[in-house]
Amino acid sequence: MLTIGTLAKKTGTKVQTIRYYEQIGLLPEPGRSAGGQRRYSNSELDRLSFVRHARQLGFSLDAIRELLDLSDHPHKSCADADAIARRQLKQVEQRMARLEALRTELQRMVRECSGGDTADCRVLEVLRDHSECLTDHEEIGA
Repeated sequence: MLTIGTLAKKTGTKVQTIRYYEQIGLLPEPGRSAGGQRRYSNSELDRLSFVRHARQLGFSLDAIRELLDLSDHPHKSCADADAIARRQLKQVEQRMARLEALRTELQRMVRECSGGDTADCRVLEVLRDHSECLTDHEEIGA
């Protein structure tokens, strides 16, 4: 049996995050020692590792909940897990496209800056007037 501190170290997860995952039902309520200390088994370690890795890949907590449910029911169709992963991939690709537009605009702003006085600063001009931009990046950083 593992303490919450050991579980945190083994998974690279903060103790507060582990407690939060318990509160929202991603992790089951742990067993307790006679002194009331949380005790975790290898099953909880595996589950937390799953959650942590899914978070690193950008899955939302709701998507992770769905994936855990599928994992808990090994006879369900893998198509559901595939659909969740495909949805996540699409979201990542959309973010990458928006970030590429942002990168292009920032590169252009910097390239066009003459380095003179701020009264003639291209960076400041573009920031003042969105119509000066050549890319669609309104959703980024809003």
